[in-house]
Formats: sequence, C-alpha cells, structure tokens
Amino acid sequence: MPRFFTDSPAEDIIRVTGSDARHIGYSLRMKCGESITFCHGGIDYRTVIESFTEDEVICRVESKEPSRSEPSVFLTLYQAFPKQDKLEFIIQKTTELGISRIVPFISARCISRPDEKSYAKKLERFRKIAEEAAKQSGRGIIPEIAPLMNFEEALRDMQNNDLKLFCYENGGAKLNSVNFPTSGKIAVMIGSEGGFERAEAERAESSGAVNISLGERILRCETCPVAMTAIIMDRTNNI
Repeated sequence: MPRFFTDSPAEDIIRVTGSDARHIGYSLRMKCGESITFCHGGIDYRTVIESFTEDEVICRVESKEPSRSEPSVFLTLYQAFPKQDKLEFIIQKTTELGISRIVPFISARCISRPDEKSYAKKLERFRKIAEEAAKQSGRGIIPEIAPLMNFEEALRDMQNNDLKLFCYENGGAKLNSVNFPTSGKIAVMIGSEGGFERAEAERAESSGAVNISLGERILRCETCPVAMTAIIMDRTNNI
C-alpha cells in the first residue's frame, strides 16, 4: 500500500495537493476506492480515495493506529559534517534503520565547513532525502534534519538525552558494557574524516557522554553512523 506523509493530524478527510497528488494520480495511476496510508507524528491513517481533480486527491480516513515501524527509542545522531555527498548517504541509511533526528555539526577536524548560507541550500535536499527514505522504508515519521551547529552547541543539545554515546577511535568502553534502555532518548556523536581531537573527547566525557570504542578497526565516517544505528536498534530490541 502506498505511504505518504501529511502535515497535520487527520480527522475524517485528507486532502492531498501538489507533487504528492500528481504522484498518486499520474505516476501510480490510482483510482477511487483504492487504499493509501498517510502518516503523521507516528500515527498511520488508513484511507480510501474518494475523488480526484487535476490538482487534488480527496481521501476518507477509515482507521488510524500507531505506526508499527517506529522504534521504542528516540535516537539522535550527532554527525560531524563530512566531505562530498557522504551526509546524504548517512541520512538515507540511518533513516531506513530507525533514526529519529540528525544533527550535523562542525568539529575540529571537519574538512568540509559550510557556512550558514550554503548549508541552508543543502538542508532542503537533506530533508527530501530523509522523506524519500522514510517513505521507502515504511516509517511513521520523517526524521528531523537539524540546523548546522558547532561542537559546543551540539554537546549542549545532547544534554536532553537519557544516554549519550561518543564514538572515539582512540579508545573507550566496549558497546557490550553499555546498559541500553528500551525506551527514552539516546544520542550518539560521530566524527568526520580524521575523527575527533583528544580535547573534544575529554570535553564530551566531562559533559556526561560515555566514550565508546567500536573495536580495533577504524570505520569510515559514513560507515560508523550506519553501524551504530543498527547496533543500537538491536540492543534496544528494535530489530
């Protein structure tokens, strides 16, 4: 069944306009009486198409229920900004695995350092990638892609989480020693190419984060967030 996202909670009727309406009518060639699922805030709305116009599709809500695809934990990835299009890959794959929020930030070793204006241009594309990945993987929400932060801003933002993990290539606790909750908020912070400065690791630890190691192998900056998201989903019984 096709899945789309709606901007607000639904009652009896959902009106679809713009590119989604054209996709339903022209690309999918759907007809009146066929079913579509709409999602908002982790709720799935089961609907039936009632009517079409050139620019609008009218759907009647038949039932709603919490999305079964959403994990029991709210996982935020704090990702130091990588080179080229690596962040696009990270957004796509972690969305498929169950990430709830992605916060790009600038660390000491970031090679790519977009300013506010150039990041704003990228942000629309990042959010579109998250939306398409959420649709493809059957998510009940579109993960939030936050504005770009600096390292200290990202650390302050992390304080809102119940468990804070800092991936450090020069050592830390093993993941199997971490007590993962099966609900609540979890944060993981990951570096860009070249990892983190020691001072950053010490600063993260002093702010309450647990420095962790992924073993003796050094993972690429686009591999680590995908691996960590999958591991955390497994450890919290969401895979």
